[in-house]
Amino acid sequence: MSFRGHTHRNLDGKGRLMLPPEFKDVILGFDPEGKFMLTNLDGCAVGYPIQEWEKIESSLQQVSGLNRNVRNLQRFILSGAVEVRMDKQARVLLPPHLRDYAKLEKDVILAGMGNKFEIWNREIFEENRKKMEENYENVMQELFDSGIELNL
Repeated sequence: MSFRGHTHRNLDGKGRLMLPPEFKDVILGFDPEGKFMLTNLDGCAVGYPIQEWEKIESSLQQVSGLNRNVRNLQRFILSGAVEVRMDKQARVLLPPHLRDYAKLEKDVILAGMGNKFEIWNREIFEENRKKMEENYENVMQELFDSGIELNL
């Protein structure tokens, strides 16, 4: 089970987001109560099934905290995390700190990323996609030069 594709959604006046049926099914496949984790990362809110989040949390805690930048990264990701639960209509209340961080006001994009999904401000998401389209050949060359082979 993985999160795929992207879809447009609107936040309601209370900051709730209705998840698409495909994302709802993935979340319920991991947790029958509809619980998952949200955190801040890369300018968006990111949703993880609890089991996936526990792997991330564990890996962050295994890294030495002697370096201030590492501690700041741990603090940023872990303190931004919150467990949420879908209601019966597959809506989830996005906490204010995540709405502020990701500039989520009304028009948002949910983007599937395999083991996680991202919630983006629609304008920012579309700007990022356009930049990626313009830089596609360079990125592919960088991957090739570093020995990473994609089977597209």
